[in-house]
Amino acid sequence: MADKDSADRKTGAADESELREMKVDELRKEARDEEVSGASKLRKEELVQEVAKARSADGTETGTETGEGSGDLGAGPEGGRIREGADSSKSLKYSQEITSTEDEPEREGRSLATTHHEVIRQWAEDRDGVPATVEGTKHGDHLGVLRIDFGGSDANLKKVSWDEWFKTFDDRGLNFIYQEQRSDGRQSNFFRLENPDREDA
Repeated sequence: MADKDSADRKTGAADESELREMKVDELRKEARDEEVSGASKLRKEELVQEVAKARSADGTETGTETGEGSGDLGAGPEGGRIREGADSSKSLKYSQEITSTEDEPEREGRSLATTHHEVIRQWAEDRDGVPATVEGTKHGDHLGVLRIDFGGSDANLKKVSWDEWFKTFDDRGLNFIYQEQRSDGRQSNFFRLENPDREDA
C-alpha cells in the first residue's frame, strides 16, 4: 500500500511538472475539460494544482457550480488585464483597463482596453456584431486578420466561432481597444486590435 501511495505522489508531481510547462490558456482549457470550478478566475499555479487534483481524483473532487453559464467565455488567460510591450501605443497607455463585465467607463467617450473574453463578446453582441476574419489572410490552419462583423456589406469578412477568434487573439498576444459610447453619449462601434510587441497587429 505504501508503494502505491508513493507511486501516486510521484505521478502527481510529474503531472504538475508537465502542467507547469503549459501556457495559461492551455491550462484553462485543461481545467474546463476537467470541469474545474471557476477556472476562468484562477492564476497559473492555482490552475496547475486544480487540474492535477481533478486528474488524480478522476474529476470526483471538482465542482460544477462555476456561476458561469456554459456560454460564458470567462476572462481569458490574462484575466482581462491588458498586455504591455515595447510597442504599446499611446492609446493603450491612456485607456481605462477593463478586467470584468462589471467595470464601467469613467466617462462617456472614454477609451477602454481589455483582454477579457466575455467583456469583448458582450460588447460585440450588444452591437449585433459577430466574430469574423478577413478572407485570404489565413496563415496555414490559423485565422488571418481578425474583425468583428456588424452586419455590413463587406464580402471579404468570413464569420468564425468565438473559440477560434479568441484562440487567435490570445496566440497573437493582442489587446482589444474600444469605446462603449462616443463623447456625445451615442453608442460606439469603434474598436481596434493591437499587439504591444509588434507594430503590425
